Amino acid sequence: MSAAADEVQIVEVSARDGLQNDPAVLATADKLELIRRTLGAGLRRQEVASFVNPARVPRMADAEDVVAGLAGDAERDAWSLIGLVLNTRGFERAARTRIDEVNLVVAASDAFSERNQGMSVDAAIRYALEVAPLARAAGLVATVTVSTSYGCPFEGEVPVGRLVSIAERLAAGGVDEIAIADTIGVAVPADVRERTAAVRAVTGEVRLRAHFHNTRNTGYANALAAYEAGVHVLDSSLGGIGGCPFAPRATGNIATEDLVYLLERSGVRTGVDLDALIAASEWLGGLLGRPTPSLVSKAGGFPSGAAA
Repeated sequence: MSAAADEVQIVEVSARDGLQNDPAVLATADKLELIRRTLGAGLRRQEVASFVNPARVPRMADAEDVVAGLAGDAERDAWSLIGLVLNTRGFERAARTRIDEVNLVVAASDAFSERNQGMSVDAAIRYALEVAPLARAAGLVATVTVSTSYGCPFEGEVPVGRLVSIAERLAAGGVDEIAIADTIGVAVPADVRERTAAVRAVTGEVRLRAHFHNTRNTGYANALAAYEAGVHVLDSSLGGIGGCPFAPRATGNIATEDLVYLLERSGVRTGVDLDALIAASEWLGGLLGRPTPSLVSKAGGFPSGAAA
């Protein structure tokens, strides 16, 4: 799952983070088609389901059905499917499916953690460190996303030291990967360079991942800055759909097709078929009843028709 210096692994999150706050409510069959189209484009690591309380995020109530719906696919063993869990109860649900990874969430601010997860940051860390060994025992990868790593919609600026302290505790607790997430899209490249270096200094060999939203039109610059800072695993969402239901005015993730275009034109390999992504994004826009925020899906690649 590691990437070479001139490669990036893209984690596709449209089926979970993309759809969880979308006005459209997709049937399970449509979610499966979305996942298969993006898998077919070369995105072999995907966050596909959320094992959280359906009353809080009703669009994700079919988590078990989504994972089960992919179980019989011929290439299933070549994929790594991720399920979001927030506590041991969610983990137990996920572990009964054929999921490959569990992604936990720890916010960098208490105000956001209380609204998003109904618990303090310390409690969320405790849950993450309870689930990590359970995941390893079950043969699953345990990743943790540190949300609001760059800023909180309720508390404002998040000190670098607070992010570093959280990352250090998670790394010491044995998690496999830590994703530094700009949940509300406030970061700029200088922030990315500073915080990536600070987190890397205390996390040792734990793999780092980056998750950006394009709320203030800095998401792609931030993604490139993260890559240049040594982070070779980046999240994105087909079409740029998404947003957090607990973050006011949150907008979408960076678009996968826009990210692939940026990276490939910069000489960074992604292993993703850009033309297939553009076609999938157009299909998704039709399903949602509106064009997606992505720009590459409208303009196309360059030279015209050139795939990554």
